[in-house]
Amino acid sequence: MNDINAARLTEYSEMTNTRLLRYKERYGGKESDYQHEITEAMWYSLMSGGKRLRPALVLDFARICGGDVQAALVPACAIEMIHTFSLIHDDLPCMDDDDIRRGKPSCHKAYGEAMALLAGDALEDLAFQVIAEDDRLSDEKKVKLIAELSRAVGTDGMIGGQVIDMDNVNGAVFSVDKLLDMYAMKTSALISCACRMGVICAGRFDMLGRAGEFGRQLGLAFQITDDILDITSTTEQLGKPVGSDREQGKSTYAAVMGVEASEKAAAELSQKAEQALGGFSDNGFLMELTEYLLRRNK
Repeated sequence: MNDINAARLTEYSEMTNTRLLRYKERYGGKESDYQHEITEAMWYSLMSGGKRLRPALVLDFARICGGDVQAALVPACAIEMIHTFSLIHDDLPCMDDDDIRRGKPSCHKAYGEAMALLAGDALEDLAFQVIAEDDRLSDEKKVKLIAELSRAVGTDGMIGGQVIDMDNVNGAVFSVDKLLDMYAMKTSALISCACRMGVICAGRFDMLGRAGEFGRQLGLAFQITDDILDITSTTEQLGKPVGSDREQGKSTYAAVMGVEASEKAAAELSQKAEQALGGFSDNGFLMELTEYLLRRNK
């Protein structure tokens, strides 16, 4: 990314982290509290790093739609809480059974399975609470944001995608169409939601369709790139185990189509995402972010 856009991405990440730390002070509990272990587990995962991609999408869509970026910060933090809850649960032995996340022991390895499960649940609840309690957004926008986030998380979104993925073990054969349907739910739904939430914050409801389409295509490209990296990268680079899909006998786009064809597909999806940005002015950051995510190595 060029220096200006790299600085903007860093700024969005720092804004998100600063607000999340404020929530930690408010909701994080005290050492003497009965609940300190679960709040410690929540913030262990929430503050362990990551790209902060979804908050950045919320914030920049609010910006390019003429909204107040600061007013979009609470929804940006909320969607990061939802994303972190999904990672905690995905790593559990009953799901993907991964022991490393963002270069650290997964939440269940650090705090035990029961506490990790509850930490994920608590982060999901807190996401909706912070939106509902925000004093910078109108009631209309809060309702729309909560509805948008609920749809993206539910059985037609991220959770539904995980249900499909639970059948994707022990040499299961998934068609390309089924894989893309799963990716659209498990990955794209939340990325698309982030884009639409930024538009809602700005009150530009007429642009929801374009923003959602950008997010859908970006999410598919993002997941296919993840599949490629699971084959070509290292645990040190990714901060999580590589080759775990193969070990569990999972079908992935890259495993079915091969790395070269997958790289081509991810590039085509990224182009479609960029085309969806045509209706937005000052979209240079999102254009460059799309290219950056396509060519990332972690």
